[in-house]
Parts: sequence; structure tokens; C-alpha cells
Amino acid sequence: MAKRIATDKVKLGIDVDGDGKPDFSLDLKTIGMFLVLISTVIGMWFTLQSDITEAKKLPLPSIERMEFDMKDELIRQTIMDTQEDIEVILEKLEKIDERIYEMNKNR
Repeated sequence: MAKRIATDKVKLGIDVDGDGKPDFSLDLKTIGMFLVLISTVIGMWFTLQSDITEAKKLPLPSIERMEFDMKDELIRQTIMDTQEDIEVILEKLEKIDERIYEMNKNR
């Protein structure tokens, strides 16, 4: 039968400063996770590079006059709606001012 290796007993001690004692140690799980992380980052890098190369080959999008006019109309309508909202708020503010004046006048 195969003998099972306990991963908590298999450790790699690394001595950085040369004093003979391991400064930090890595077990097989940590090394495996590190290798998976590195391979994932490398895979994402190559995928990103291929997407960039493909995007460089695509034609530039053109904005047609109709699209520009529609966006311009939307912006203008938004400005008009905002102006109407401001007028309503100003009317309410005037009413509040009148009420406060009346309350102070009656004191």
C-alpha cells in the first residue's frame, strides 16, 4: 500500500541571514498555492495581451451625426428638466419664507 505523507511534516526551511536557523519555512501546501497563483497571473497576462492585440486590429468606432444629435437633444432636455425643478424649489422656498415671516410677525 502507498504510504501517506503528512504535509505538515514536510517543510522547507530557508536561512536568509546565514546563522544556521531557518528564518521562515514553507510546506508543500504553501508552495503549491504559490505555483497556482503564479500560473493564474501568467494566464491572465497572456489573455489580456491577446485581447489588446485583437482590439488594435478592430476598426475605430465612428459617431454618426444622428447619434450625436440624439445625445445633444438628451443633454438639452435634461438641462430643461433641471431648470423646471429649480423653479419649483424656488417657489416652495418663497412660501416657506412667507410663512416664517408671518410666524415672526405674530409673536
